[in-house]
Amino acid sequence: MRVLGIIPARYGSTRFPGKPLAMIGKKTMIHRTYEQVQKSLLDDVAVATDDQRIFDEVLAFGGKAVMTRSDHKSGTDRCREAFDLLGGDYDAVVNIQGDEPFIDPEMIDQVTDLIRRDDTCLATLAKRITDPSMLDNPNVVKVVFDGHGDALYFSRHPLPFVRGCERNQWIEKADYFRHIGIYAYKADTLRAIASMPMGRLEQAESLEQLRWLEKGLHIRVAVTQCDDSIAIDTPQDLLNLPQDMLR
Repeated sequence: MRVLGIIPARYGSTRFPGKPLAMIGKKTMIHRTYEQVQKSLLDDVAVATDDQRIFDEVLAFGGKAVMTRSDHKSGTDRCREAFDLLGGDYDAVVNIQGDEPFIDPEMIDQVTDLIRRDDTCLATLAKRITDPSMLDNPNVVKVVFDGHGDALYFSRHPLPFVRGCERNQWIEKADYFRHIGIYAYKADTLRAIASMPMGRLEQAESLEQLRWLEKGLHIRVAVTQCDDSIAIDTPQDLLNLPQDMLR
C-alpha cells in the first residue's frame, strides 16, 4: 500500500498571518515541517497551499507542492483537492499540519501503520492526559475510544464524567486522553468525507471529526508515547523557542 503525506499550509491566519513562511533559525517553518515529515516512512510528501509565496518556497528548497483553492473550510478538504490534483497510485493519505516543524516522525509512522490495515478507513492519535489543568481547557480536545481502539466521541469537555467525585480528583479516578491532530484516510474515505455536509455535533463543538462519527464511520485511535512537539501559534511562540531548536 502506497501512502502519501500531505501538509496543508495556508497563508492566512488570524493570530499569525504568513506563519508557514516564518523563519525558525535559517529555515522557514514549512521547510522544517517538510524535513521532519520526510524522516517518516511515507512513500511521498507534498505541501497543499493556497498561496504562491508558500508554493515558491517549497519548490525552492526542493520539495513538492500543489496549489489549491483558498476557500476550503478544513485541512481535510484541502487534502482531498491536493490528492486529486497530484494523481498517482496512492492508496491512503496522511494529513500533517503545516505548523508542526518539530513533529516526531514516529507519530507519522504510527498513524501510517494504522491506515495500512485492511480494517481501518480513518485513523488518528491520542495521548494520555496527566496534567489536570488540561481537562477544563476547551482548546485541548479529548477523545474516548472502545476496547478495539475505535473512537466513541471527541469533545472539548472532559470525558468521561466521574460521578460522585470532586472535579480535582477526576484524573485519579479515570483515564483521559487528548486528541493529537494528525489524520490518515484511505483514498476512497477521504473523497467521501470531503463531500459530507456539516452535522449537528460538528456545529456544536467545531470539530470536523464529529461529522465522520455522526455519519457512522469508524475512526481508529492509537495511543502515542511520543513527546509533544512545540506548538507555534503566535509570533511570540517563536521568540520563546530554545536556542538549540534554531540551528
